[in-house]
Amino acid sequence: MIEFERIAGAEVQHQPFSFFMARDVLPTAALGEVRRDFPAITGSGVYPLKELSYGDAFARLVDDIKSRRLEEILEEKFDVELADKPLMITVRGHCARRDGRIHTDSTDKIVTCLLYLNDSWAEDGGRLRLLRNGHDIDAVIAEVPPDGGTFVAFKRSDNSWHGHLPFEGPRRYVMFNWVRSEAVLMKNIGRHTLSARLKRLNPFAAG
Repeated sequence: MIEFERIAGAEVQHQPFSFFMARDVLPTAALGEVRRDFPAITGSGVYPLKELSYGDAFARLVDDIKSRRLEEILEEKFDVELADKPLMITVRGHCARRDGRIHTDSTDKIVTCLLYLNDSWAEDGGRLRLLRNGHDIDAVIAEVPPDGGTFVAFKRSDNSWHGHLPFEGPRRYVMFNWVRSEAVLMKNIGRHTLSARLKRLNPFAAG
């Protein structure tokens, strides 16, 4: 489903940290199928795959995300070895107004990727901003509208700052991270699983 050549052809920017963006990595028909088969998520926060039910098209997208082809592209672009690193896949369906605070991602992560699955995005809030520092949301290096089929990736570092202006409502994406060890993977999946189950018990809980 993923047009890997669009990702392979994207230009990487290496300052102040390494990142790139590619548009239309899902053809229109494939995007429609994935949106149709997207998991039913109403709560905020990210959910591990094992806590979700979804259709065949979304499952095929997940297979592409797990492919060695995508891994090879990211290895080349970021000059990292990923083949022996665990892959963590999580899904978001809804954004809360408190989401989007500036952060770098944890040191557990090596590479972070986001594939957006929304309609065309008209809102000012909810647009991912890659930033020059950890305190000014307007210190923008690049802004990524979460339009359907847009893909963004960065190599995690101590200055890989990112966040977005507040938005509340549906905001769909798949996030996938290569992490440093199986122990790290289990820790993070366990945390996300507990959070997902608590939300099912109390959908109004903070997420």
